[in-house]
Amino acid sequence: MRYSANRGNNMDLFEYMRGQQKEKDAPLASRIRPRTLDEVVGQEHIIGKDKLLYRAIKADKISSVIFYGPPGTGKTTLAKVIASSTSAEFMQINATSAGKKDMEEVVEQAKNNAGMYGKKTILFIDEIHRFNKGQQDYLLPFVEDGTIVLIGATTENPYFEVNGALLSRSIIFELKPLEKDDIKKILLRAVNDTERGMGAYDAEIDDDALEFLADGCNGDARSALNAIELGCMTTDRGDDGKIHLTLSVMEECIQKRVIKYDKNGDNHYDTISAFIKSMRGSDPDAAIYYLARMLYAGEDIKFISRRIMICAAEDVGLADPNALVVASAAATAIERVGMPEAQIILAEAVNYVASAPKSNASCESIFAAMRTVKDTRTAEVPAHLKDAHYKSAAKLGHGTEYKYAHDYPGHYVTQQYLPDGLTEEKFYNPTENGFEKQVKDRLDSLEKYHSDDVI
Repeated sequence: MRYSANRGNNMDLFEYMRGQQKEKDAPLASRIRPRTLDEVVGQEHIIGKDKLLYRAIKADKISSVIFYGPPGTGKTTLAKVIASSTSAEFMQINATSAGKKDMEEVVEQAKNNAGMYGKKTILFIDEIHRFNKGQQDYLLPFVEDGTIVLIGATTENPYFEVNGALLSRSIIFELKPLEKDDIKKILLRAVNDTERGMGAYDAEIDDDALEFLADGCNGDARSALNAIELGCMTTDRGDDGKIHLTLSVMEECIQKRVIKYDKNGDNHYDTISAFIKSMRGSDPDAAIYYLARMLYAGEDIKFISRRIMICAAEDVGLADPNALVVASAAATAIERVGMPEAQIILAEAVNYVASAPKSNASCESIFAAMRTVKDTRTAEVPAHLKDAHYKSAAKLGHGTEYKYAHDYPGHYVTQQYLPDGLTEEKFYNPTENGFEKQVKDRLDSLEKYHSDDVI
């Protein structure tokens, strides 16, 4: 299906009126969509006034770009802003329904625009990752010779899903999930705008309902706007003649139950505490339950992943060194994937850490060492351990008596490593749990290597 903008001069009155009616009947999320750069909320990292994309749009010098990001972050919005800002012919197709004939028509019109009118053609392809390799290859020469300026939008990583040749001729802009304050601005605009929003309904949204929607939509403004529209259209007016969008109304409209969870209050700290203690206590069922509560309430997934990594190091430690590997990999993966799929990755990490054997010996070792450093006079490093990689170090006796462990049986040799006065200190006390038992057995076995004989 093909759509062309910037053709108002060729429309008859009937076409114009049909277009106006279509816009009037469009969903709120479509009507309230920004038409100019100044109306766009969020994404300052790519459309701030000092950024390349902002300057290119303002100067009508846009080149081929691909917008990549989760649903509801403004990919189509930016394409529409470009459409309203450019003197070029703007055309749109959706990769889920467009076929070769649609692309051939676009290319033919683009050639006519260039040859007959000296005019550029911008082609916006929504969900460009849905195009197969052959379809993408077909566009390549026309993008390359400037017949078409391509704007692609995708929720999938373009480096995996889009032809490398197209990528090399495009600038990739990654859109981030909208911040909570950005969502609130969009929702308030939608409630109060009398021209394109729900202002004619004379509605008011309560502060707690606004907070709930902004928190619960996970950076997707579209779902929150749909709830606003449904609330305005289905809620009876109050005694004062106004429609009151309360927390209970929004809860029903977005089909999501409100749970008691204040990100800055006791509920936040109590839930995260229970989450950590459940992982520490090797109860994966409880840990997953608290994970679900936090995710449902809109908790920051990066905050959750940090707590999992800390628990892996603090409470699992060397009883299973892979716990920290899994937790760290999950932290990286969720930033690349985002919600809702990130919940699956977090669940895997939580189940692993909660099910792993536990030891806090590594954690206790650094705490004990820090106490010693704090409470005792700074001891001198033994002379044989001091740096010997400089001229005249030997004259000072630095490093001269050092024994290189790899020259001895078992790659171990007895020598003093702790400073004088601390040689009896023992900071790391490995347990018998999991892999740490092997660590303990190895350290105990080193006692047999007392020979100073070089291999």
